Amino acid sequence: MIRHGTPQFRRIALALFAAGFASFALLYCVQPLMPVFAATFHVSAAASSLPLSLMTVLLAPAMIVAGAISEMRGRKALMAVSLGVTSLLMFAPALAPRWGVLLGARALAGITFAGLPAVSMAYLSEEVHPTSLGLAVGLMIGGNGLGGMIGRIASAFVADAFGWRYSLAGVGAIGLIAMVIFWRLLPPSRHFTPRSSRASDLLRTFAEHLGNRRLAPLLAQGFLLMGAFVSAYNYVTYHLLAPPYSLSHKFVGSIFVVYLLGIFAAAWVGSLADRVGRGRMLATMITVMLAGVALMALRPAVLVIAGIATVTVGFFGAHSVASAWVGVRATKARAQASGLYFFSFYIGSSVAGSLGGVFWQRWGWPGLIGFLVGMIGVSFGMLAVLEGEAVTPRATADVVSIS
Repeated sequence: MIRHGTPQFRRIALALFAAGFASFALLYCVQPLMPVFAATFHVSAAASSLPLSLMTVLLAPAMIVAGAISEMRGRKALMAVSLGVTSLLMFAPALAPRWGVLLGARALAGITFAGLPAVSMAYLSEEVHPTSLGLAVGLMIGGNGLGGMIGRIASAFVADAFGWRYSLAGVGAIGLIAMVIFWRLLPPSRHFTPRSSRASDLLRTFAEHLGNRRLAPLLAQGFLLMGAFVSAYNYVTYHLLAPPYSLSHKFVGSIFVVYLLGIFAAAWVGSLADRVGRGRMLATMITVMLAGVALMALRPAVLVIAGIATVTVGFFGAHSVASAWVGVRATKARAQASGLYFFSFYIGSSVAGSLGGVFWQRWGWPGLIGFLVGMIGVSFGMLAVLEGEAVTPRATADVVSIS
């Protein structure tokens, strides 16, 4: 298996960093445009989140299907097609004359996009040695962070200068460039073994994953952490645009530069978890998220932004640990296990992302803060279900279990 420091590891890291970059840019470029959508199409704040929530709610079940297809057909080609088609579909929302057309294009993109996140973790778990897995996953998630940051900031700035339609088309072009880089650099799978295509076998494997008490708590973490993270970013825009802050749309879009912190956190925490224990690092990162929400609850704008930055560090670190841990604990059918994790992950994004809008509309910023504390608090409580591993290093045991 491929280890850190080899040319093959560098090719994998660069290819999946590019794919990760494009994935979050394609997905989250609409987030800073939510107030623009609300004004342009005369929809509510909660409805303006639908271009994001609708894509993720369809992405979630589609990843389970994509994971099953990958178990039968392979990894690399499915990921490349997924990224390329989704990038092309970004040009449709850019031309959408009506709200319904924009939503339909984003919904279809949610289905086509499923192959990349569902399969990438499985590819890494099969091709990269367990002692280098955390770093590889962290680098890919770092690409997510950079893509999310550039996608959001570029979207906000281009929308201010030329209009939101040019924003979406530009992100689609970025996705196509990333797909070419990905295809040229990623080595073919060497350890992939095709599995049975019978529905009964696939369903049995899913049932085994869901019934695995070492795996199920990690699936729940994906829902809770992503739900809290997306809710925070969805509605901090409204909070800072409104009095007493009344900040400009361009300035509010600029706060997404804090994603840079998430890029470094994902790679650093993923590598550190390989040495000191995944459970311990997961507990630490969830605590960091709670601290960030506490800062967001304070009145000064600088502390709200500092809180968002802290939440970002905690989220990317926690996601890096949890997603790599799924690949370690699923000793077979890893694409299906990864698909289940990201199913939970993106269901959290869509459901909690819109539910946070209800709290925002009814109770304002304090209501949203309470919602975030509840989500992250449950996530912290779930650590106890991980067989006491939240404080016990298990990197060595996990490596043994996969070999």
